[in-house]
Amino acid sequence: MTVSLTDAVLHYTAFTADPQGGNPAGVVLDATSFDSARMLAVAAEVGYSETAFITGHDDERRRFTVRYFSPLAEVDFCGHATVAAAVALAERIGPGTLVLDTPVGEVPVVTVADSAGALHATLTSVPTRTRPAGEAELDEALAALGWAKADLDPALPPHVAFGGVQHLILAAATRARLADLAYDFDALGDVMRRHGWTTLQLLWKESDDLFHARDPFPVGGVVEDAATGAAAAAFGGYLRSLGLAPRGRTVRIRQGEDMGSPSLLRVDIDPADPRIRVTGQAVPLKR
Repeated sequence: MTVSLTDAVLHYTAFTADPQGGNPAGVVLDATSFDSARMLAVAAEVGYSETAFITGHDDERRRFTVRYFSPLAEVDFCGHATVAAAVALAERIGPGTLVLDTPVGEVPVVTVADSAGALHATLTSVPTRTRPAGEAELDEALAALGWAKADLDPALPPHVAFGGVQHLILAAATRARLADLAYDFDALGDVMRRHGWTTLQLLWKESDDLFHARDPFPVGGVVEDAATGAAAAAFGGYLRSLGLAPRGRTVRIRQGEDMGSPSLLRVDIDPADPRIRVTGQAVPLKR
């Protein structure tokens, strides 16, 4: 009998309590014997936007080394796969603080069980940063999206923000503009590779503390992410840097609704800390 490469993969969906929602991620809890080629092959066979591979263990210190792969390439950091991996670990070793050593640095994750026993994970990003998008790169991205500058919200200027990986942040002026997403997959992928962007975070502001988001991910071989924790961290840093964080310092991001896979991400912003905290649930999926 042939054994599939994916027999060791656990399947979770992150930033939701409902298996029908969220963003699916693969998790391999013991990938210590896997080389890069095998991890990429597993991620491609799984087909999710990312799979997390635990390549080193220090169970006594609750410290783990993790790498992330999309179906097409290794990704330096992935928020939803981090939440999925943290919940998978907490189910086996108990809730508490974990430390993940990622390609971009140390990412602490606090896992807690609520009164119903559901596990929640809060990751603390590496320090965020942001800069205004250049005119040329903005024009290239808008052309690939089929958007015009008039479609953008002038209160939220286009930026390239970092929360482990880079994301172009574009705010739509209307919910209808955000809902109507029919972009040129190959053209946008080419633009993103040239500029080193992992996703585009397309947003619409419903209120000071509630945003709707969509995240095209053609560089990973995926049309759209249903929940993007790394982009949420980058956006939190963007709001902090531009002085746009709400008074309560917490923002909720609803994502995946236009895909039929609703997700909810909580973003906590400390004005004195360049790191951002992103919280969500994750639940197992049946294969």
